[in-house]
Amino acid sequence: MQGTQPPATAPSQSDPGFKLPEDSATPPDPLPQTVPDTAGRPVEVLPGTTNAPLPATDTSTRDLAIGAVVFIVLLVVYFFVRNAYVHHLVVRRVAPSSAGSAGWLLFVGLGFLSAAAVLAIINASKFLTFAVTGPLVAVGLVALVAALFVGRR
Repeated sequence: MQGTQPPATAPSQSDPGFKLPEDSATPPDPLPQTVPDTAGRPVEVLPGTTNAPLPATDTSTRDLAIGAVVFIVLLVVYFFVRNAYVHHLVVRRVAPSSAGSAGWLLFVGLGFLSAAAVLAIINASKFLTFAVTGPLVAVGLVALVAALFVGRR
């Protein structure tokens, strides 16, 4: 038999292909057997989509320290501005007592206004409210207006 070939036989494989899972009495545990590395961290909760206002953020001590240094530097500058203003009024022939009072009112007014500005820059959501900024700005403006009126005498 010259042209005939033996019939092809299926190659034997060790893997039979698709198998049905074995029947067991208890189902496998769906939870992971290892603990993820994020298990020990605190849970962060983001505010929901409600229309409630966001809570005021906490101000770090570093921000407060920087704000305090800036405020003290401004007060030193305002002290020199006060001395120059008093000297200017005395040269314009204003009584030295009135010039001194006007100079201190200028110093207080600039101090209160800069306190409001520094607090607003440090943490606007916490300090830029009417209860905090309103009185500081009001006293500062009243003192500046009083310094101009007292310096005119």
